[in-house]
Amino acid sequence: MAKFATNDDSVVVIIGSGAGGGTLANELAQKGIKVVCLEAGAQQSSASFINDEWKSFSQLAWLDTRTTSGSWRVAKDFSGLPAWICKTVGGTTTHWAGASLRFQEHEFRTKTVYGTIQGANLLDWPVTLKELAPYYARAENKMGVTRTNGIPGLPGNNNFKVMHAGAKKLGYKEVHTGNMAINSQPRDGRGRCLQLGFCFQGCKSGAKWSTLYTEIPRAEATGNFELRSECHVTRIEHNDKGLVTGVVYYDKDKKEQRQKARIVCVAGNAIETPRLLLLSASNMFKDGLANSSGQVGRNYMRHMTGSVYAAFKDPVHMYRGTTMAGIVRDEAIHNPKRGFAGGYELETLSLGVPFMAAFLNPGGWGSDFAWWMDHYTNLAGMWLVGEDMPRETNRITLNTNVKDQWGNYVPNVHFDDHDNDIAMREHAFQQGERIYQAAGAVRTFRTPPYPSTHNLGTCRMSARRQDGVCNKWGQTHDIPNLFISDGSQFTTGGAENPTLTIVTLAIRQADYIAKQMKARAI
Repeated sequence: MAKFATNDDSVVVIIGSGAGGGTLANELAQKGIKVVCLEAGAQQSSASFINDEWKSFSQLAWLDTRTTSGSWRVAKDFSGLPAWICKTVGGTTTHWAGASLRFQEHEFRTKTVYGTIQGANLLDWPVTLKELAPYYARAENKMGVTRTNGIPGLPGNNNFKVMHAGAKKLGYKEVHTGNMAINSQPRDGRGRCLQLGFCFQGCKSGAKWSTLYTEIPRAEATGNFELRSECHVTRIEHNDKGLVTGVVYYDKDKKEQRQKARIVCVAGNAIETPRLLLLSASNMFKDGLANSSGQVGRNYMRHMTGSVYAAFKDPVHMYRGTTMAGIVRDEAIHNPKRGFAGGYELETLSLGVPFMAAFLNPGGWGSDFAWWMDHYTNLAGMWLVGEDMPRETNRITLNTNVKDQWGNYVPNVHFDDHDNDIAMREHAFQQGERIYQAAGAVRTFRTPPYPSTHNLGTCRMSARRQDGVCNKWGQTHDIPNLFISDGSQFTTGGAENPTLTIVTLAIRQADYIAKQMKARAI
């Protein structure tokens, strides 16, 4: 692996090594551009991953102090854990389930298509599906997404078969084992999925795409890339012209360091990315970097979510096979006759006994809870995920009453469900229950939202600088050599799991940065 001097101001510094940062790093390194990637977490591997839910959670999860506010259920149940994301090399690509879906055309034009929705801060993306289509194709090929490029779908486990049976009886058409970035056959130097059932705990077979063992090693092989793990960035610095000049971070020995940079790209997830911009406030940027619009941290989206579990007379063993083993896509359309704008997906989901005990009915106990746990082997489960409304009041701010281990203010995550989110969740709950009842369920159970895994929108793209934080390339409106390179840049959330779109935008951003650097524009 290359080593670059901390005073080398020709490098691109990328903060974060997940879907956005890890992909961007490799794409730039392949073009001959020098990259330093700073990752707050430690480096694991397929060998060191732990097939035990609680031990793995301690190994991979981002557990730094955070606070929570708002009326959402997560603030009551998991006030110290608003998001279930990772602090490790590869970021949340070590933890994700692998679902890889393209946004639909209308989801890039929600303001135009949905119209004005009271209490929602809707805005059309400054980029279209047509523009992104070739980059989506590159991302699907890179990640090995099933049902693209001639790659067959994964086999269906019992959890999927139960959902499939019920969905087909209700007349749903688009029901299959999903577009998954998990090898259904050997590909790209990695073997096929072994159906171990611990996708959330890191893929021990390496079949699931993760930047940890795809993008990052390839970047390292170019000689243009340096990864520095256990390096927590606390501030981005700038000069008197308003251009960023580098970052300040604490290394693995807890010593403060400075890395100079030609360009800084922030890919720390939609909580840490705005937090870092806010922490970097100065006399020139009193409200934080790239925040002339006042939109940094605002429009936080986490998707409309919830779960439905069902008990059957006979065993299902939902935990055998991939964690997310199938999907019903029919409800992802925009059909306001249902009583809400936008759509949602129904995706199979299984949790092990420890997480089921924690998430089934947080804070609940007693005979009913015990009944569900006693019938664990007979349960089938699905996750509901849909487009939630961006709201200016849903936001990441600095909690000036609480500091982290580095002496910096922690992020506070504030969220209130929009009426549209509530109506969509109720419809999804009903349809999920109907699917299982059609398949012969003896009982069904609605589970409230878990800590957020899809965190989006807090540094959103906009055509006009007053409406957002960055332009269609993720380049901040205020500072041309500062980029947003993760899900923070999403203008709206869509119904689909976001990772494929994050990777797509990173590939496209790398092409743009390389051209701008060659032209000496940045």
